[in-house]
Amino acid sequence: MSAPSIPRFHLAVPVDDLDAARHFYGELIGCAQGRSSDRWIDWNLHGHQFVTHLAPSTAGERARNPVDGHDVPVPHFGLILTIPEFHRLAERFRAAGVTFVIEPYLRFPGLPGEQWTMFLLDPAGNALEFKAFADDTQIFAV
Repeated sequence: MSAPSIPRFHLAVPVDDLDAARHFYGELIGCAQGRSSDRWIDWNLHGHQFVTHLAPSTAGERARNPVDGHDVPVPHFGLILTIPEFHRLAERFRAAGVTFVIEPYLRFPGLPGEQWTMFLLDPAGNALEFKAFADDTQIFAV
């Protein structure tokens, strides 16, 4: 196996129901399941090692940060997708009845960093952002 073109990240998050995590990350988002136990599950999140650990929920009220007229939940994590992948995933979420924290919309239209974005919570309350840039060279634009 060859080395990836960029380093992959490892992220572990708490969940309060592994079956709900299996449905959300495995069936809804489409992550392949890796190793697991009765306390955790490894997921392939577009080549990154993402782990859901069974842990009691201790998250209280989330901080919010205003961005482009929306209150963005902090902390959050997510993926940068292609625009077609972004819209397919948004439709899967809609079809599954997922409630968005911030509905899919085009952020910064016509400006550096123009991007589609959406925010939602997983079944354990972890905030996720999925985004897609009109031009990937603008991901770190200032």
